[in-house]
Amino acid sequence: MDERVEDRVTEPVRVLVVDDQALLRGSFRMLIDAEPGLTVVGEAADGAAAIELVADHRPDVVLMDVRMPGTDGVEATRAICERNPGVRVLMLTMFDVDAHVFAALRAGAAGFLLKDIPPAELLHAIRVVAAGESLLSPSVTRRLISEFCRHPATEPAGPPPVLDGLTGRERQVLQLVGAGRSNAEIAQELHVSAATVKTHLGHLLEKLDARDRVQLVILGYESGLLTPRHRV
Repeated sequence: MDERVEDRVTEPVRVLVVDDQALLRGSFRMLIDAEPGLTVVGEAADGAAAIELVADHRPDVVLMDVRMPGTDGVEATRAICERNPGVRVLMLTMFDVDAHVFAALRAGAAGFLLKDIPPAELLHAIRVVAAGESLLSPSVTRRLISEFCRHPATEPAGPPPVLDGLTGRERQVLQLVGAGRSNAEIAQELHVSAATVKTHLGHLLEKLDARDRVQLVILGYESGLLTPRHRV
C-alpha cells in the first residue's frame, strides 16, 4: 500500500471473533484486546451465532473461521455482507489454498489469512480491512485467478453492459489487477503515477459497483473480460 492504513482508521476498531475452537477464540481475544485501538466486542462458535452478534454489536471487522459445524464461514459471510454492508469480514483458514475461501471471497469477504499468521501481521490485517481495503497480496490474487481457471463457470454470464462504460485505460488497469499486479507494478507498466492508478481503481469500483479489488477480479473473470491468458 502507498500509505499507512492506520492513519485512516477511526479507533477503536471493533472486532468480532468467530471460531469453533474456544482456545483459539480466547487467544485471538487476548491478542486483539492487548493492542491499543482494537477491541473485541464478542465471540461466536459458529456462523449462525456470528450473524446474530453482528446485528447486535455492529463490529467493524469479523474474524471468521472458514470451516465450522452448522452454519459455516461461507454461509455466514454471505449473510453478514448482504445484511450489513459496512461490516468487513476477514477469513481465517488452516490451508494456503482452500476452495471454501474462494467461495467466501465471492460471498463478500475482504480477504483471508492463515491461522498461523504472526501476531503483528494479524493486527495489521485487521486495520487494513477496517480502513476499507481488501487483503489480497499479488500472490494471493494469483491463487484466486488460478482457482477460477481450474473451475470456470459452466455457463459464463457474458460481459455485462456496464463494461461498455469502461475507458481503454480502465480496461488495462483491470486486466493488470486480474494478473495479480500491485498498484506500484501497474504504475510502472503503464508509465503513470501511483496516484493515477488509484484514481483508475476508484473509477472501476464505482462503475462496476464492486466492493474492493477482490470483487473487481471476480467480476472481470465472470464477465469474460479477463481470461486465463491474463495470468502471470
